Amino acid sequence: MKHKSNYLNGAEGLVKILDEYEVKYIFGLCGDTSLPFYDALYRLNHSIKHILTRDERSASYMADAYARVTGKVGICEGPSGGGATYIIPGVVEANESSIGVISITSDVPTTSIGHFPLTELKQKQLFKPLTKWNEILNNSKTLGSNIRRAFKESTSGRPGACHLSFPFDIQKAEISEKDIWANKRYTKFPADPIKPNSKKIDLILKSILKAKNPIIICGGAIKNSFAEKELQKLAEKLNIVVATSVTGKGTLGDNHPNSLGVVGSNGGSIYTREVLKKSDLVIFIGCRAGSVTTEKWQYPNSNSKIIHIDNDPKVIGANYKTYISLVADAKETLIALNKKIKKNNFGGDKVVKETKKKKFFEFNNLCRINKGLIKPERIVKDINEIMPDNSYIVVDPGTPCPYFAAYYNFKKSGRYFVTNRAHGALGYALPASIGVKIGQPKNTVLSIMGDGSFGFAVGELETAKRLNLNIIFIVISNSVYGWIKAGQKSSFNKRYYSVDFSRTNHAKVASSYGIKSWTVKNHRDLTKILNKALECKEPCLIDIICQPLEQAKAPVSEWIA
Repeated sequence: MKHKSNYLNGAEGLVKILDEYEVKYIFGLCGDTSLPFYDALYRLNHSIKHILTRDERSASYMADAYARVTGKVGICEGPSGGGATYIIPGVVEANESSIGVISITSDVPTTSIGHFPLTELKQKQLFKPLTKWNEILNNSKTLGSNIRRAFKESTSGRPGACHLSFPFDIQKAEISEKDIWANKRYTKFPADPIKPNSKKIDLILKSILKAKNPIIICGGAIKNSFAEKELQKLAEKLNIVVATSVTGKGTLGDNHPNSLGVVGSNGGSIYTREVLKKSDLVIFIGCRAGSVTTEKWQYPNSNSKIIHIDNDPKVIGANYKTYISLVADAKETLIALNKKIKKNNFGGDKVVKETKKKKFFEFNNLCRINKGLIKPERIVKDINEIMPDNSYIVVDPGTPCPYFAAYYNFKKSGRYFVTNRAHGALGYALPASIGVKIGQPKNTVLSIMGDGSFGFAVGELETAKRLNLNIIFIVISNSVYGWIKAGQKSSFNKRYYSVDFSRTNHAKVASSYGIKSWTVKNHRDLTKILNKALECKEPCLIDIICQPLEQAKAPVSEWIA
C-alpha cells in the first residue's frame, strides 16, 4: 500500500528523532501494533539498522549489552501485550545496573482503551517500578519532548532504563516538523556528571592518609564513566589495594600489581576476604555494597570505617553507616582526588601479590587434573591463554560467572567483562553477545553459558547466523541447574529436587541452525578446538561436557546470596 498522507506522522517523527540522536541500531521484534513504526523505518532515509530478534527479552538484553560496551544509549522495541511483558528482563537489568537503555513498546489505539481490545495492557503502571522514567506517547503534540526526556533521563544523573509506550493511533497522527530535533548532550552516558564537593574531597584525602590498610572497592561505575585511567593513576600514587564487585571486573587490568580482583560471595575467595577483614578504611566507588559483594554485609562488617562515593544518593547509607559520603560522578571524583593527593605507599602491591599467590595455587592444581570430566578451572585457563587480550567475555550466571569473575585475567582495563549481576537471570549471555559484537565488531567475542541458560535463548543462534556474527558460543554442559543444586547441597542437606534435566547435544542443535560446532569431552582436545573456533570467520559453538557445579570447588561462599 502506498503512503498517501501529506503530513509527518508520529511513527515517522520517532524515526527521525532517533536518527537525530545518532542511534545506529534498534533491537526488536515485530507486532501488528508496531506496523506504522516499521513502515516508517522502511520508507524514510535514515542511518538506523533494525536488528530482528527472536524474542523481546533478547532484544532488551542486546540493547543492554550494546550500551555497556559503547556508552551509547541502547534502543529496544517490541509490540503491545505479551511483547511488553517479554521485554522487561533486559529493561530492569539495565536500570538496576545504571545502563542507558530506552525501551519502546507499541500499544493499542488510545480510542480503544477500556473496551477490551486484544493486547490491551496498562503499560505505564507495569514499567513504572522497573524503570527510571516512563511515559505514554498519547499526545502527538508532546511526542518529541517526551522522546527527548527519555534520552535525558537514561543518560544523566544515575543512568538507567526508560520506557515509552507508543499507541497505534498516535503513530499515525500528525506531528509538527518543528518538533524534530535532538539534544546531542544526551546521546551517550553518563551525561551531566555530578562534580564532587571540594570540602568532601579534602576530608576523603585526610582520611586516606591517616589509614594504615585502606582498600578501594569499585562497582561498575568506573567502567561506565570511562574512568579506568584515573583510577589507575590514584592506585599507583597511593600503592593501594583495589578490589571490585563482579560488575566492576576490568576496572584495573587483572595483571596490574594493585588489582586484587573480585571480592564477595560470587568470584571472591577466603584470601581476598582476609584482605578486606584487615582493612581499616573501605572506600566504595560506584558500588552499591550489596549482598554479593559484601557476603551478606559481613565483609566489611558494620563497624568498619566506610567512605562511600556514588552518583545515586539512595545507595549511600543503605547498607553501611558512612564515615564520609559523597554524591558525585566516579570519574569527576577521581580527577579531583588525583589533583590533590600526594604520593604515598600503603604496600598494596605486596598484599595483592601474596594474596593472588594463595588464591591461584589451588586453581592451578585443579587445572592440571586430566582425569574425569573437564573441570571449570581448565576451561577458564585454556580460554585465557588462547584468546586475544582485547576479547569480550560475556558470561551467564551459573557456572560461568563465578569462575570467570575469579580467575580470568584481563590484561587490559576496560569493558571487556560483560554479565548481568543486578538480577542474575539465565539466558543473558547468548543474546547479549550479539549486542556486544554489533557494538564492537572488530573484537573477538565469547558467549559463555551453562546448558540451562542455553535453553532460554537458543533461538538467537538464528540471529547470529543471519547476521553472520563470528561469535564463539561456549556451552558448559552438565545437565543441571547447578547453582540451585549446589544450594540444595550446602543448605538443604543434599535434598536435591527438580534441578536435573536430560543432556542436550548442543553441537547438533547449533548445526541445525547452520552453525559450525564441536563437542569436547576430553581435556586434551579443548585447546585444539578453541584455536579452531578462534580461526572461524562465522558464528560457531563449542559444547563442553563439564563437571557439575555442585561437585566443583567453585569460588562461591554463599549459594543463597
